[in-house]
Amino acid sequence: MPMTSNALDIGARSPYAMAELGEQVALSKAGKAPAKTFALAIMAGIMIALAGVFYTTVSAGSSALPYGLAKFIGGISFSMGLMAVVLCGADLFTSSTLITIPVATRKVRVATMLKNWGIVYAGNLVGSLLMVAMIVYTDQWHGGHGSIGSSALYIANAKMGHSFGQALVLGILCNLMVCLAVWMSYSARTASGKMMAMVLPVAMFIAAGFEHSIANMYLLPVGLAIKAIAAPEFWGEIGKTASSFSNITFDNMIWKNLVPVTIGNIIGGGIMIGLFNWGVFLKKD
Repeated sequence: MPMTSNALDIGARSPYAMAELGEQVALSKAGKAPAKTFALAIMAGIMIALAGVFYTTVSAGSSALPYGLAKFIGGISFSMGLMAVVLCGADLFTSSTLITIPVATRKVRVATMLKNWGIVYAGNLVGSLLMVAMIVYTDQWHGGHGSIGSSALYIANAKMGHSFGQALVLGILCNLMVCLAVWMSYSARTASGKMMAMVLPVAMFIAAGFEHSIANMYLLPVGLAIKAIAAPEFWGEIGKTASSFSNITFDNMIWKNLVPVTIGNIIGGGIMIGLFNWGVFLKKD
């Protein structure tokens, strides 16, 4: 029985059609006015930071659960952020690395791509830090008798404890999964299909402890702020002291995390997903 046009409309896109759509999306991102790009990047930073709040809250007091299960639940909660970014059309640096595709097809100049990345990265940082300020100001981290703040500190301390090389590789692995999630969403024609495609890749990178530069723009500064301003009563509640989280420093945040993770994210998304799919599906013989 021949397929109707409606059946064709709801079917998944082929890998070739996904690559063509991926190029169109990247072209659209690269072609927007800088002011609009910056505004959409702030929006994305807020969305990813909210996912970080969700992840930190869900992870609070999770010691009663098996380690893997607790990480999986946290990863599912964090996937909310990428869903919001994709469905609302916000500009996220890690997925903007896919602009390497129209660069490879010679429809976008390298300088244009780098300018876009700079604007998006700055906007993501602004959105993330706005959320840090709101969460710290509202004392949300005191919830659960300090367990939310404790969760934030443990997460930040672990992330700032990597060597430069470890953070670089973890950044590659992370954006391999993030851009894979975005790429898989191109196969779907419905909002629900896009959301389902993104859940498990995001849950995987969170559960495995991979490093996402924009998520870390929230997760690391909020840990740094809590460590700096927490009163003795808070440390008494969680049974720790500020010295228990010795990895949390401004220098470690920049040089042992954000710098190498950002480089790794570019490699994992722009090269391993973007240029790979360009070479397989779009490059002319």
